[in-house]
Amino acid sequence: MDDLKNYEELKKKIEYHNDRYYNQDDPEITDYEYDMMMQELKKMEKAHPEYITADSPTQHVGGSAKREAGVLVKHRVPMLSLQDVFSKEEVQEFVDSMKEQLVDPTFIVEYKIDGLSMALRYENGQLVRAITRGDGINQGEDVTVNALVIKDVKNKLKEPVEYLEVRGEVYMTNEAFERVNEIQEFNGKKTFANPRNCAAGTLRQLDSAITKQRNLSMFVFNIQDIKGKTIETHSQGYEFLKKQGIKIIDNYQICKNFEEVWQAIEQIGQQRDRLGYDIDGAVVKIDSYAQRRQLGQTAKVPRWAVAYKYPPEEKETELLDIELSVGRTGRITPTAIFQPVRLCGTTVSRATLHNQDFIDHLDIRIGDTVIVYKSGEIIPKIKGVNKEKRPAGTVPYKIGHRCPVCGAPTYQEEGNVDIKCSNPTCPSKLVRNVVNFVGRDAMDIKGFGLSYVETLIDQGYIQDVSDIYSLKEKRQELLDKKIIGLQKSTDNLLNAIEKSKDNDAIKILTALGIPNIGKSAAKSLMKQFKSLDTLMSASYEQLIEVNDIGDTSARILIDYFKDPKNIEIIHRLRNHGLKMEIEESDENTTLAGLTFVVTGTLPTLSRKDAAALIESHGGKVTGSVSKKTSYLLAGENAGSKLDKAQQLAIPVLTEEDLLKMI
Repeated sequence: MDDLKNYEELKKKIEYHNDRYYNQDDPEITDYEYDMMMQELKKMEKAHPEYITADSPTQHVGGSAKREAGVLVKHRVPMLSLQDVFSKEEVQEFVDSMKEQLVDPTFIVEYKIDGLSMALRYENGQLVRAITRGDGINQGEDVTVNALVIKDVKNKLKEPVEYLEVRGEVYMTNEAFERVNEIQEFNGKKTFANPRNCAAGTLRQLDSAITKQRNLSMFVFNIQDIKGKTIETHSQGYEFLKKQGIKIIDNYQICKNFEEVWQAIEQIGQQRDRLGYDIDGAVVKIDSYAQRRQLGQTAKVPRWAVAYKYPPEEKETELLDIELSVGRTGRITPTAIFQPVRLCGTTVSRATLHNQDFIDHLDIRIGDTVIVYKSGEIIPKIKGVNKEKRPAGTVPYKIGHRCPVCGAPTYQEEGNVDIKCSNPTCPSKLVRNVVNFVGRDAMDIKGFGLSYVETLIDQGYIQDVSDIYSLKEKRQELLDKKIIGLQKSTDNLLNAIEKSKDNDAIKILTALGIPNIGKSAAKSLMKQFKSLDTLMSASYEQLIEVNDIGDTSARILIDYFKDPKNIEIIHRLRNHGLKMEIEESDENTTLAGLTFVVTGTLPTLSRKDAAALIESHGGKVTGSVSKKTSYLLAGENAGSKLDKAQQLAIPVLTEEDLLKMI
């Protein structure tokens, strides 16, 4: 019974990680750790075949199709996974098995790209549909709109074949991935864990403009179906695809025997650190389509191919120091500096330690012997500490309570592992703070883009946000140096800055960029306290009485208004003529106490206008449906939020219903 219990627990664990990887694009463990769990499950099932049921992870493809990405489309050809092998012996077993079953088989060995599978359907040479893998058997998601903006996706073939369906891997180059994460961090958003997660999330989201901006790539690795042309082998198919302008897997090799297959696998292993993208193994497949049909497939994998997974390379080295850096959002990131070691063909001497929780969990200390590996064969990471080699006198490492750049106090938000600098004028945070201050939801200064912000900071014109309102005094100097541009551009920006002085105190409070105090919280605070001066002197007890303000936000506000630097900035803004109070008005409270979620395309209102209308009548608008939601305002193509509202029995309104309510 204990064996069966352990088996069921392992199944549940693998299904959980399947969901994190395939459906949420947010895995919690490495591919190697997942592979080892699957290997353990297969061993259990081999020992106890009576345990196996249809819902076992070994019997089905890992993912499911999600409605958020688009219309669900039936697969014409299953998009199966591959059987994984982990040793030279297993590769030889596969090759020997193929030779026993087939007459003089030829093998193809190629990169296994670490990305998201997608099928492309062409009719008469024209792309008509792009589909994700989904559940791999029955259906996937229609992502044609996003596929059309991927540069490697060919919209029209050179030869108008009656029907062609190909399968490939959508991925992200390391360069593109780093650029996306820079933008994410700059905008204060969550960064992606790796290129595969980023590519998967990008392909499935609804805005093709974002897909285009993130610069996805694609390799095609198989012809799934073709009509109007006869192709007999995989290698012939590749040559045909290349003539059509379709990008295929780089550097595939044709092999006749095990020795050639293994040599090709080793060559790929030696090359992987020099590629501009991640691979997670090498694929060995039969070249002949007729022989593939002869072998067939199981419910989950084809019998004519395997994927060899390279073992992770690990090395020990001495941790020399821990370096702290401050990002544009104020987040303090510790980085391990260690004696250089060579991994996967490159020399590495640094690796991120993420945060204090990660350091505490591994008990990492300066002077320790640490175990270093490369995640995805690309990114150096610390796996653990060899405590048997720990020298005497080491002490646990703490990031500390002061910013390493400016010396200001640090803080940690409740439920968040990140430690951040509290100083809004910290040099590492200034660009981000100014961009936030001039942004649409804050002071809304038209035309004040990132390039102007960076230039004005670099030239010393802006040292904190209050300096924005001193720029008019430097007009001639700005013109002479052409820092903003010619006279028209300069005057347009200076006039937009002056116009922003008409904003009320809600926008000013939002613009200050106080952690946890966004537009909604700023509105609630100013409705309660009426002026920034009153808010600055409010007690903890007074603050937590305000809707949207909890313990963490209250403490952050108190600490913020205690800091002399922050008080001085607000004082200078007041002297520049900015409004520190909100105007009293007869407030419409028709929707007071009600929480709305807006989704879909409404007949006449944009989502932003609908939200503003609700808030102007005392209601609150949030981004996700929960038990606390009072109403869902839904238009066409409402998607998953409508499904969830119906599951929770939350009333659904049309635009007309809302207008009647107010």
